[in-house]
Amino acid sequence: MKYNKPPLTIPDQISALKDKGLIIDDEVYAASCLSNISYYRLRAYTYPFQDNTDPNHPFIDEVTFEEIIELYKFDHKLRLLLFDAFEKIEIAFRTQIIYQWAIAHGSHWQIDPALYRSSVTFAQQISSLQGEINRSNETFIKHYTSKYSNPPEPPSWMSLEVSSMGLLSQMFLNLKRGTPKLNVTHHFGLNDINLLT
Repeated sequence: MKYNKPPLTIPDQISALKDKGLIIDDEVYAASCLSNISYYRLRAYTYPFQDNTDPNHPFIDEVTFEEIIELYKFDHKLRLLLFDAFEKIEIAFRTQIIYQWAIAHGSHWQIDPALYRSSVTFAQQISSLQGEINRSNETFIKHYTSKYSNPPEPPSWMSLEVSSMGLLSQMFLNLKRGTPKLNVTHHFGLNDINLLT
């Protein structure tokens, strides 16, 4: 089946929404909103109020454009709050991993295969970490690589600062159980022994 839906101008978008049964009292406001929030993006917020088994997607509930925009704004604010919370958790997690192992095993602990459970996984993770370091534009990475040659890898507090959260969590899982791992989990109030494996 070939896709043949044409793009809609903002006035056409408003007409289409009204034809589906969305109540739009202020078309100037609707046009202003649709010039900043795409028609397609708003579909996620209109979806629960429409009969989506019908190809025309008519509104089954009496709902206004303003109510859809308020739902969009609420979702936006909630996302910002969640992103802020996740960022704080990520920074604290990263800090604790770097700190606990650096204090116990030195500046370059992240490249010591003896600290990891699987040497194969370790090799893959260190290769990924090196790729992330090489792609980094951080000034502190450039400074280290221009000034120091031994070891060629930056210390853990630089290297792991530029790693993705996904890679960092995988490395944490691969690290052997011991005092640093216990300290990290206890820092976050997690006492489940299964988290340490």
